[in-house]
Amino acid sequence: MAITSERLRQTFSEGGAQEIYQDVKAEGDFLGFARRYVFDPEYRLARSALWGLTKATDEELSALQAILNELIDQAMQTKNSSVCRLTLNIIVRLKMEEADLRTDFLDFCFEHMVSFEELPGIQTLCMKLAYRMCSFYPELMDELKRTIEAMEIDYYKPALKGLRKRILNGKLIINV
Repeated sequence: MAITSERLRQTFSEGGAQEIYQDVKAEGDFLGFARRYVFDPEYRLARSALWGLTKATDEELSALQAILNELIDQAMQTKNSSVCRLTLNIIVRLKMEEADLRTDFLDFCFEHMVSFEELPGIQTLCMKLAYRMCSFYPELMDELKRTIEAMEIDYYKPALKGLRKRILNGKLIINV
């Protein structure tokens, strides 16, 4: 079935997201699909497109490396928590080199990983991304560890607590 804006607006289930992914995979144009729909100002459209892309393999998602900065901009600028979380989910699966380090994005990740108001999924993704960015510079890694040591951990969800513990114990493995 063809992917259209109307179809994306109607995607509300895991099965629907899986179908979107299968159709993008059949077309073989992950980058073109992302450019067409992921940045749409209508959050339902962008959310469904991103949700479908999260079903892709890391190898398939590597096609999105060319738009890493645009994805980062979207994560930082969107007012929709679903679009933010799904965009961060894509970013965390892309390669991030030392040259890709953006201080505005690092600041965003620091702010959102410790925010009590933030959703747990966004907090953990931000903490993972902050860890990856800080891994390039020992002084930044020290700052990250000091920040997460200072967190009042009782107020956070188990996923964030576990990630925090793995970082502090030096047991977080960066897969990308």
